Amino acid sequence: MTKLYTSSLVQYKNINNMLGWLCFAIASTTYVLTLEPSVSFWDCGEFISCAYRLQVSHQPGYPLFAMLGKAFSLLSFGNNAKVPYFTNLMSALASGATIMFLFWTITALAKKLLNSKDGSAEGQQLYLIMGAGLVGALAFTYTDTFWFSAVETIVFALSSLCTAVVFWAILKWDAHADEAGADKWIVLIAYIVGLSIGIHLLNLLTIPAVAMVYYFRRYNNITLKSGLMAFLISIVILGLVQFGIRGYTIYFAAWADLFFVNTLGLGFGSGAAVFCLLLAGAIAAGIWYSIRSKKPMLNMVLLCLAFIYFGYSSFVYIPIRATANTDLNNSHPDNAFTLYSYLNRIQYGETPLLTGPYFDAKIIDQKDGGVIYQKGKTRYESAGRKSDYVYDHNTFLPRMWSTESDPYYAQNVQFYKQWLQLADGQSPTFADNMKWMFSWQMYQMYFRYFLWNFVGRYNEMGGQQSTEDLNGNWTSGIFDGSKHLPKSIKQGTNYAPLYALPFVLGLLGAAYHFKRKKRDALVIALLFFFTGIAIVLYVNQNSLQPRERDYSYVGSFYAFAIWIGLGVIALAEIARLKLNAKFAAIGSFAICMLAVPVLLAFKEWKGHDRSTKMIAHDMAYNFLISCPKNAILFTYGDNDTYSLWYDQEVEGIRPDVRIVCLSLFSGDWYIHQMQKKMNQSAPLPITLNFDKYKAGTRDVIYFNDAKIPGSVEVKDVFDFITSDDSRTKISYQSGDVLNYLPTKNFKLTINPDEVVKKGVVTPQQKDKLAGAMEWKFAGNYVTKDNLAMIDIMAHNNWDRPICFTTTMGPDNMFGLQPYLYKEGFVYHLIPFKNDTASAGFTKTNSLVMYDNVVNKFKFGNYKKAKYLDDVSLTQFYLTMEFTFSDLAQGLIKDGHRDLALNAIHKFDEQMPDINPDIDTATHKFFLAETAYNLGDKTLATKYVKGVAGFISDQLDYNYNLLKDNKPNIDHRTVQLGIQLLNSMADTTRDNNEMELSKQLQAQLKDYGKKFAVLMR
Repeated sequence: MTKLYTSSLVQYKNINNMLGWLCFAIASTTYVLTLEPSVSFWDCGEFISCAYRLQVSHQPGYPLFAMLGKAFSLLSFGNNAKVPYFTNLMSALASGATIMFLFWTITALAKKLLNSKDGSAEGQQLYLIMGAGLVGALAFTYTDTFWFSAVETIVFALSSLCTAVVFWAILKWDAHADEAGADKWIVLIAYIVGLSIGIHLLNLLTIPAVAMVYYFRRYNNITLKSGLMAFLISIVILGLVQFGIRGYTIYFAAWADLFFVNTLGLGFGSGAAVFCLLLAGAIAAGIWYSIRSKKPMLNMVLLCLAFIYFGYSSFVYIPIRATANTDLNNSHPDNAFTLYSYLNRIQYGETPLLTGPYFDAKIIDQKDGGVIYQKGKTRYESAGRKSDYVYDHNTFLPRMWSTESDPYYAQNVQFYKQWLQLADGQSPTFADNMKWMFSWQMYQMYFRYFLWNFVGRYNEMGGQQSTEDLNGNWTSGIFDGSKHLPKSIKQGTNYAPLYALPFVLGLLGAAYHFKRKKRDALVIALLFFFTGIAIVLYVNQNSLQPRERDYSYVGSFYAFAIWIGLGVIALAEIARLKLNAKFAAIGSFAICMLAVPVLLAFKEWKGHDRSTKMIAHDMAYNFLISCPKNAILFTYGDNDTYSLWYDQEVEGIRPDVRIVCLSLFSGDWYIHQMQKKMNQSAPLPITLNFDKYKAGTRDVIYFNDAKIPGSVEVKDVFDFITSDDSRTKISYQSGDVLNYLPTKNFKLTINPDEVVKKGVVTPQQKDKLAGAMEWKFAGNYVTKDNLAMIDIMAHNNWDRPICFTTTMGPDNMFGLQPYLYKEGFVYHLIPFKNDTASAGFTKTNSLVMYDNVVNKFKFGNYKKAKYLDDVSLTQFYLTMEFTFSDLAQGLIKDGHRDLALNAIHKFDEQMPDINPDIDTATHKFFLAETAYNLGDKTLATKYVKGVAGFISDQLDYNYNLLKDNKPNIDHRTVQLGIQLLNSMADTTRDNNEMELSKQLQAQLKDYGKKFAVLMR
């Protein structure tokens, strides 16, 4: 009998291990086949750059991720263009391993569910356990959100692996808790938790679920009261790790350092080092005491604490690499005070959770908080005090909390009012506050994502602004046949109706789990809640985000996948009412495998196959290649900057260009870095001494009109606002005596010979140069980024070309737009005379731009890529249309019609003829107009027909909504679509395309009648 049991147990373990590794192989193969071969958009460029050169990324730091990325980057063996492939491979393999541990987690829970207490399983029981594991794990493999992160260099793949290992480990402990040495699994969990902090904080949210597993296993007298107490203790443990170990360890180290440096006169870091040694000694002494006094619980607690710190020690990387002055060195956290701010993302401000203001609250006072310390030459110095605003009213649980101190306040208020349909001047009520929380924060920014993954999705576009719009919304597909969906949706690569089958199976599994194993089901529910809704409540997003945030909630999708797996057992239980146990088990597995993982793989593959896409890499290349030699390139957004960093830092593309991210330029640390050599780029012409712009000094210089006639030389303005002479300062009510800005009218006198000599323009363009550049500073105060820009303008002397990315908003261009000329993906500052003939047109330096765009640009395999993400489809496809249209117009204006036609043909040769939205369709028509103007009717007609087809598709869909009295009509698309039809009918008529013009006129007349009520 013992032999049979042992044989059964060995068989179970072997099959369980083998199928777990099979899941790893299937998932990893999937992700490797669909891997993006180069850099992706958003944070990936920064992460790859920081991994490859061991640099310091944005807050709160990802040191372990960077070090692991560095290890994988070495697989490129010196081929730097292959570095992102191998760092992406790290995510693919980590994601494959996550699926493996998910399989083992599901089988462990399934075994408990089927009451296989001895650790063995045979027959239909074995089929069900393994079937549940395969269905749940492979279903999660092909879910939208997890797959997206699995094929790019992003922290969420490794973070998910940490979550999977921690949850698997607590189930291993649960299975062996009565055996000697079982608590080693708890210590392992503590170590993984510590390590995970160096990847991402999401893994900490497993702590409540882990604690409840421990409680249910260790305590025999389970009651509601003791259960609530255990839950509260788990929250305390989470708080201690998040705020105590992760935050206050550095906080106390900083204050120890302050004492050692400022009081004892020792070097920077001495106090922090002593504090860490004392902390380590105290933990070691406690462990020794617990062993000697035979206190096993104290021993385990202290061992767990020690191993969390062991894992957390990866953060030593941050000050070490910051001190090394790497090119990318966000916040320069080379001391304990800066490191504390860095870890706690203090620069992003505090988010109110339990109490705070609504958006209509007014600031009525400002109180000084604690002293802000910064590293000086030999001691810590005060950089001022924290400011705490006092509002005229606060509320409990503020969700709509954007206030006047927020730079995006006006935008946020507008969206709040739009979403809640509040009238101007109407104050929000607590009911409005709750409506916002449930309808936008929870539904729109969480449950919509959840439904993407398990019910289905229309497309890859952003959809934060409407619950009704198709873009970015979920769909089961069941009722789509009656919705008259546009072809742009039905034929899109991301149209993935899942018929709600994964969702239904997961609900079935959850219901069955709660019915049969309430405690285990409660643990999964806690994991689901804390990695989903709890994040929504804690993050408290205030209005529109730069991108969809579904990746933040992947842990809750992981938890739901466990229930999808257990749904196989639930279905088999139902099937047993009609079939024998073996057929019920096998049949349920086969049906669920086809209905969920196979369906998911079939529907989602085309929307996740990035293997042919190079767009992020090549768009960044185009920014850099558009710059003149030794240029200063000002960028702003993430997708203007991170991929650029990758191209330059990893592949060494255009190392002479100095990239300056304006969203960071307000930091004294960043300005200071710009005063140093970087790659092959000389320091920026910023002449200010650090002491004149460090934090607490010239943070804001307010405008005070001195009534100076005319414009003032920018150098004179700079000298005035940076002078320490008392005559250049005024007293404020606060008692501060500060510099002020006396005028907004700036001037830079031009020496044409010098400008030509330095290669800014050709000798033939000398006559076009102005005698002086004159512009007006926008805004009523000068911040540090403005101050640095004034410094550059005053002292550059045309030695370095100054460029701005064309995707940047005009608010960030310092008022220099009259002198900015497009030369590709950048505007180049050129002091040409104002050209009245260019009014209404984008100014171009056409021949330089032609060489850059037609001869040097790369196109990311746009035309042949199997998959295009939303950034590629909207932002950069539109940027390409703008670029080629402006180039052609500029060439025509300058008398180069043949080159203009070549440019249009280049666009057609390299770019797909698609119309992702009404804006791209509009600019496609502008290209068609240009083609007609240049005599290429064939190309022009092709574009017009494509735009007309798109418009017809959109208008037909919106007309069906109008007939059905649906509220989600896209009024903008309808209005612009009809205007475009009118313009295209006129343009084709003027170019003797009479048949096409008649068709367009007929469409225009038809839609004019259909939408007459809207057009009125």
